[in-house]
Amino acid sequence: MQDIQRSGASEGRSRVSDTVGAITAHIRANALGPGDRLPSEAFFSDNLGVSRTVVREALRSLAAMRLIDLSAGKRATVARLDHGSMSALIEHGVHTDQISVHQIYDVRRTIETRTAVLAALHRTEAQGARIVELARAMRPAFETPEQVMEHDLGFHIEIAKAAKNPVFAMIVGAFEGVTRQTWPIGWRSRTTAQEQLAMIDLHIALGEAIMVGDPAAAAELMGEHFDVSVRALVAAGIA
Repeated sequence: MQDIQRSGASEGRSRVSDTVGAITAHIRANALGPGDRLPSEAFFSDNLGVSRTVVREALRSLAAMRLIDLSAGKRATVARLDHGSMSALIEHGVHTDQISVHQIYDVRRTIETRTAVLAALHRTEAQGARIVELARAMRPAFETPEQVMEHDLGFHIEIAKAAKNPVFAMIVGAFEGVTRQTWPIGWRSRTTAQEQLAMIDLHIALGEAIMVGDPAAAAELMGEHFDVSVRALVAAGIA
């Protein structure tokens, strides 16, 4: 009896998986973009020869992967890309000891050194000004670390956006959840106001290098920023 139940469950998962593939194929074949509506559950049920329950489960799976948006009483629509599913994967890896914080910072250093270079080459005047604004906003917020962190997170995201490659923005955004957990530790490990202000000044210098269009200086400063950050985390016992 158990074997029959397991077989039935396996077949059910297979039908859902096949339906997920068919729906994504429909999106591609019909060149559907963000915000475009998908056909009804009945359409997919009739055309794929599966129950509406299977279709509904497939749609839920696609929504969990952030590929479609589901709203009660409305047709499913194609979702805009975001970093949500990637972020959840990274956080899961850290919390289950499959990924270390040091490994994340190693990847971040590699990627964000490149985003700094591209941002210096491709940023608009408005983006350059916004990056510098976020960096400089850290100084007056110096005694409120939570505000400094928000400016810092925004600073890195704006640099990724200014690189003009949405994949970079997605990846950098996906690290935000873990960064929110490690940032306060790194900040506290800088035990003097001088060390904390030096970290802020490094951000300002980096932002200004991007604003004036100096990719070499931007790369050097971003690399230095991550080297200093890793040392701070190691000093706090994290790595």
